[in-house]
Amino acid sequence: MTQALAERVRRRLGAVLTRHSDRIKRVGVRLGDENGPRGGVDKFCRIQIHLVDAPVAVIEDVGDDLYVAIDRAAERVGRVVVKHLDRTQPVRDTARLGPRPARDRHGPLESDHPQGDTQ
Repeated sequence: MTQALAERVRRRLGAVLTRHSDRIKRVGVRLGDENGPRGGVDKFCRIQIHLVDAPVAVIEDVGDDLYVAIDRAAERVGRVVVKHLDRTQPVRDTARLGPRPARDRHGPLESDHPQGDTQ
Protein backbone atom coordinates (compact mmCIF):
# COMPACT_ATOMS: atom_id res chain seq x y z
CA MET A 1 0.00 0.00 0.00
CA THR A 2 1.35 3.39 -0.92
CA GLN A 3 1.33 6.38 1.41
CA ALA A 4 -1.21 8.09 -0.87
CA LEU A 5 -3.61 5.12 -0.67
CA ALA A 6 -3.24 4.90 3.11
CA GLU A 7 -3.96 8.63 3.45
CA ARG A 8 -7.01 8.33 1.18
CA VAL A 9 -8.40 5.48 3.31
CA ARG A 10 -7.79 7.39 6.57
CA ARG A 11 -9.34 10.59 5.26
CA ARG A 12 -12.43 8.96 3.74
CA LEU A 13 -13.16 6.67 6.69
CA GLY A 14 -12.49 9.46 9.16
CA ALA A 15 -15.08 11.60 7.41
CA VAL A 16 -17.83 8.99 7.63
CA LEU A 17 -17.00 7.32 10.96
CA THR A 18 -15.87 10.11 13.30
CA ARG A 19 -19.31 10.79 14.76
CA HIS A 20 -19.70 7.09 15.65
CA SER A 21 -16.16 6.56 16.96
CA ASP A 22 -17.40 5.71 20.47
CA ARG A 23 -19.29 2.69 19.05
CA ILE A 24 -16.44 1.35 16.87
CA LYS A 25 -13.98 -1.18 18.31
CA ARG A 26 -11.82 -1.84 15.26
CA VAL A 27 -11.62 -1.13 11.54
CA GLY A 28 -9.73 -3.33 9.11
CA VAL A 29 -9.06 -2.36 5.51
CA ARG A 30 -7.69 -4.56 2.77
CA LEU A 31 -6.80 -3.27 -0.67
CA GLY A 32 -5.84 -5.48 -3.56
CA ASP A 33 -5.50 -6.11 -7.26
CA GLU A 34 -6.62 -9.62 -8.23
CA ASN A 35 -5.05 -9.75 -11.71
CA GLY A 36 -1.96 -7.68 -11.03
CA PRO A 37 -0.37 -6.26 -14.18
CA ARG A 38 -2.90 -7.96 -16.50
CA GLY A 39 -5.41 -5.20 -15.63
CA GLY A 40 -9.18 -5.37 -15.62
CA VAL A 41 -11.95 -4.51 -13.21
CA ASP A 42 -10.31 -6.29 -10.31
CA LYS A 43 -9.05 -3.74 -7.80
CA PHE A 44 -10.86 -4.06 -4.50
CA CYS A 45 -11.33 -2.30 -1.19
CA ARG A 46 -12.70 -4.47 1.63
CA ILE A 47 -13.55 -2.75 4.91
CA GLN A 48 -14.44 -4.66 8.06
CA ILE A 49 -15.93 -2.70 10.98
CA HIS A 50 -16.19 -4.25 14.45
CA LEU A 51 -18.91 -2.38 16.36
CA VAL A 52 -19.78 -2.32 20.05
CA ASP A 53 -22.94 -4.39 20.69
CA ALA A 54 -23.65 -4.84 16.98
CA PRO A 55 -22.70 -7.34 14.30
CA VAL A 56 -19.49 -6.97 12.29
CA ALA A 57 -20.03 -5.04 9.06
CA VAL A 58 -18.08 -6.02 5.94
CA ILE A 59 -18.21 -3.85 2.84
CA GLU A 60 -16.39 -4.46 -0.42
CA ASP A 61 -16.19 -2.48 -3.62
CA VAL A 62 -14.47 -3.56 -6.83
CA GLY A 63 -13.49 -1.47 -9.84
CA ASP A 64 -10.77 -0.55 -12.27
CA ASP A 65 -9.60 2.42 -10.15
CA LEU A 66 -8.56 1.72 -6.56
CA TYR A 67 -9.18 5.31 -5.43
CA VAL A 68 -12.77 5.15 -6.70
CA ALA A 69 -13.27 1.76 -5.01
CA ILE A 70 -12.04 3.27 -1.71
CA ASP A 71 -14.41 6.23 -2.03
CA ARG A 72 -17.45 4.09 -2.84
CA ALA A 73 -16.68 1.57 -0.07
CA ALA A 74 -16.25 4.39 2.47
CA GLU A 75 -19.59 5.94 1.51
CA ARG A 76 -21.31 2.59 1.95
CA VAL A 77 -19.53 2.01 5.29
CA GLY A 78 -21.05 5.20 6.66
CA ARG A 79 -24.56 4.09 5.71
CA VAL A 80 -24.09 0.52 6.94
CA VAL A 81 -22.70 1.59 10.32
CA VAL A 82 -25.66 3.90 10.92
CA LYS A 83 -28.04 1.10 9.92
CA HIS A 84 -26.35 -1.43 12.24
CA LEU A 85 -26.28 1.02 15.14
CA ASP A 86 -29.93 1.99 14.61
CA ARG A 87 -30.89 -1.68 14.94
CA THR A 88 -29.24 -1.89 18.35
CA GLN A 89 -30.79 1.32 19.71
CA PRO A 90 -34.02 0.89 21.67
CA VAL A 91 -36.91 2.29 19.67
CA ARG A 92 -39.50 4.42 21.44
CA ASP A 93 -42.94 3.32 20.35
CA THR A 94 -44.72 6.67 20.23
CA ALA A 95 -47.81 5.20 18.57
CA ARG A 96 -48.36 2.83 21.48
CA LEU A 97 -47.73 5.51 24.09
CA GLY A 98 -50.23 7.91 22.55
CA PRO A 99 -50.01 11.69 22.42
CA ARG A 100 -48.46 13.66 25.23
CA PRO A 101 -50.93 15.36 27.57
CA ALA A 102 -51.47 19.05 26.87
CA ARG A 103 -49.85 21.46 29.31
CA ASP A 104 -51.74 24.51 30.46
CA ARG A 105 -49.38 27.45 30.88
CA HIS A 106 -51.03 28.40 34.17
CA GLY A 107 -52.12 25.07 35.58
CA PRO A 108 -50.98 21.48 36.16
CA LEU A 109 -50.72 18.77 33.53
CA GLU A 110 -53.99 17.30 32.33
CA SER A 111 -54.36 13.70 33.40
CA ASP A 112 -55.74 10.71 31.56
CA HIS A 113 -56.08 8.94 34.91
CA PRO A 114 -59.81 8.42 35.73
CA GLN A 115 -59.45 9.53 39.37
CA GLY A 116 -57.37 12.56 38.52
CA ASP A 117 -53.79 13.11 39.49
CA THR A 118 -52.44 10.83 42.21
CA GLN A 119 -49.52 11.86 44.37
